[in-house]
Amino acid sequence: MSKREPGWELLRTFLAVTRDGSLSGAARRLGLTQPTIGRHIEALEADLGLSLFTRSPRGLLATPAALELIPHAESMEVASAALSRAASGEAATERGTVRVTASEIMGCEVLPAILASFRHKHPGIVLELALTNRNRDLLRRDADIAVRMVRPTQNALVARRIGKSLINLYAHQSYVKTFGTPQCIAELDKHCLIGFDRDDHAFRSAGPLAKKITVPSDLKLCG
Repeated sequence: MSKREPGWELLRTFLAVTRDGSLSGAARRLGLTQPTIGRHIEALEADLGLSLFTRSPRGLLATPAALELIPHAESMEVASAALSRAASGEAATERGTVRVTASEIMGCEVLPAILASFRHKHPGIVLELALTNRNRDLLRRDADIAVRMVRPTQNALVARRIGKSLINLYAHQSYVKTFGTPQCIAELDKHCLIGFDRDDHAFRSAGPLAKKITVPSDLKLCG
């Protein structure tokens, strides 16, 4: 049982150490000195009555007890950021910077028209678009809003379905002339599929459909 309720400053330091794996890395992240980071961790361990980190050749590793605390600390981090935005008046004046992350295809083909309309209605907000096929961690403040093809697993995030994205398969007319047109999903096993090389995240986002299609490990060009 904890001796007293730990302050947010200690928990913020705790999150930084878990993410950087060292006191020095956390110090750089937070703009503090390494001894200060060390004192914060010692104070937090004393408040909680727990051992939070063990030393290893790879740096500081979070203990099982610490791993259970991370989601709760991340929720506090989100709340703290929201409080700061509200206190600064950004929400009332509609000013500030919003960083949006999305996949490369979504960011190039779908979002520009949507963001252009939003920018016209809210000229005081600066939009930053970060395109990557990897999911950015919103709880680490890599971005403010993420447009994803899968539902997030972090309970601290608020998710809303905003629409459907149709996925189709296309073939050149010369390919169809040579190999024919598949009439069902099962026939795709007999055809050559061209897609992403090592990053199959976009393919897996197709859900149950992806499990029905066998993608060859070696890419073949036909036609």
